Amino acid sequence: MTVRDRLLALVVAVCWGINFPVTAIALEHFPPFLLVALRFTLLAVPTVLLVPRPAIPWSRLLLVGATLGMLQFAFLYLGIAAGMPSGLASLVLQASAPFTVVIAGFWLRERITRRQAIGIGIAVVGLVVIAGHRSQVAALLPVVLTLCGALGWAIGNVAVRRAAPPNPMHLTLWMSIVAPVPMLALSFVVEGPARIGESLGSVFTLEALPSVLCLLYLVLIASVVGYGIWTRLLSVYPSATVAPFSMLVPVVGVLASWLAFGEVPDLVELVAGVAVVGGVLYASRVPRARARDGDPEEARVASPEPVPVPETGTAPPGSPLRR
Repeated sequence: MTVRDRLLALVVAVCWGINFPVTAIALEHFPPFLLVALRFTLLAVPTVLLVPRPAIPWSRLLLVGATLGMLQFAFLYLGIAAGMPSGLASLVLQASAPFTVVIAGFWLRERITRRQAIGIGIAVVGLVVIAGHRSQVAALLPVVLTLCGALGWAIGNVAVRRAAPPNPMHLTLWMSIVAPVPMLALSFVVEGPARIGESLGSVFTLEALPSVLCLLYLVLIASVVGYGIWTRLLSVYPSATVAPFSMLVPVVGVLASWLAFGEVPDLVELVAGVAVVGGVLYASRVPRARARDGDPEEARVASPEPVPVPETGTAPPGSPLRR
């Protein structure tokens, strides 16, 4: 990669890492389901007007939107709203990687290599340690909700691979049309019209300004800028070259949450988080020697077709973001 493109990849990692404390601030004013609805509404309106629809069946587009859009972010936002520290959320969301590999093995009959199995095992041990530790020192529910968000992301990853969009960026934008109406309906039922009215009615007040600016960050920076740069890099370089930069996302997420909220993960969570990230990174890497020697399977894994991912976390093995 050129120096310029390496810097651009670092910019994406920073944008996506900051996304986690930004989400926590947005949730101080908007309830979780309403925040999901607003986020994707602001993306969906210009998308429908300006972006061509991806040439895939509607059923696959709806499935991607329901999983990557609704399930992932609804559970992630619920987890953070329930007390999940934003920095720790950036680490736990890495569970999407082992989830994706396992789901793809059953759904798409993709072979799990020994390296992937070892990496997944390391990541799972790290996640179990985090969950067990949180259950001792704090509520376990936020961890479970965040893991559900990672599972939704993983199902969406596999749905994207099955959809095989000719233009991944178009699918990334068009999946936003799925979430607004169902999420607004869920918000109306679960969070109630009074809370919705209070959030929207005070949206132009000075107190709401930080949360509104964070909502705009989620839409413009994390989604449009982040995905725009990432998709461009994936169209130029092999996924094995680009993907490791996404491992910086939880690092930035933890640091940004520390600076924003003073969140300092304790030693157990920090070591377990390193195990999660390390396991995902190990599973995603293809040994250069084997690829150069002409191993057809390794060569296939090294350069898969590009597919989009959501802005948070790291894509699992087998995709341009290691999905």
